[in-house]
Amino acid sequence: MSFSLKNLHAHFVAEASPVDLRQVADEDALSEIRSALDEYAVLVFHEQPFSAQEQMAFAQRLDGELHTKTGISALQKNRFGTEAIADISNVDESGAIIAPDDRRRIYNLANRLWHTDASFQDPGGRYSMLSAKLIPPVAADTEFADMRAAYDALDDEMKARLEGLIVHHSIAYSREILGFEFSENESAALEGACHPLIRRLPHTGRKSLYVASHATKIIGWPIPEGRLLLRDLIEHATQRKFVYRHTWQVDDFVIWDNRATMHRGLAFDDTKYRRELRRVTTLDINVRWGSRTPRHF
Repeated sequence: MSFSLKNLHAHFVAEASPVDLRQVADEDALSEIRSALDEYAVLVFHEQPFSAQEQMAFAQRLDGELHTKTGISALQKNRFGTEAIADISNVDESGAIIAPDDRRRIYNLANRLWHTDASFQDPGGRYSMLSAKLIPPVAADTEFADMRAAYDALDDEMKARLEGLIVHHSIAYSREILGFEFSENESAALEGACHPLIRRLPHTGRKSLYVASHATKIIGWPIPEGRLLLRDLIEHATQRKFVYRHTWQVDDFVIWDNRATMHRGLAFDDTKYRRELRRVTTLDINVRWGSRTPRHF
């Protein structure tokens, strides 16, 4: 396999020339995709008619272990028989649009906040792969922010201030921001995880901010001061010069590196128009393809 790439943004994001990812299996080809992700952080592939099983199989070939603890499984009512497929849709098991007051819809509204997948776990998410199956006749786009370029743009004083800080991430926190209420048992199951605020990315050595709506506090800081700094960093990282907006077409397949980006779904009338996307996320584990490599922060 060989494909060419076209830049879609000054800092990151590339569109790939035609290739059928369902047929990509040899290590050289998969390595080419990983190298492109190291450089661009977000890759856009068109005309990728993945089934759910084919999407999972490709994700495992590309990066191994899949993320399955996507939140509260009782809320998700997964239509695909596996928690490895995150149903980024506004429909129920029968294909009908979910009611405005449905608890599942309210829970998933937090996907409109800037976030990075699976940061509430340890290990967190590495690559996410989103497949578009049904697109409404109105704009229902997804935005991505380059956290490497955002880090590079900080002044030296701020970079020094952030070095070594550890942040707690929780999916419960990002939902509670919007007023979602958890039961006591649900809250107990969502403890969250801690990660460095600054990560040094393997292979390129670039540093990246690792913050998002799941970020609850900076360890060792007073909560108000920590949350103010996290909010300031998110606002800095989502300036328009760091953001790419993707307009979906049916069978688009977008892969991104969660260690180098944030993303969010933009609002549309989800009580009127159906939208169906399927996401698979791999875990940022120590072992890749049988060779042990250290984790880089």
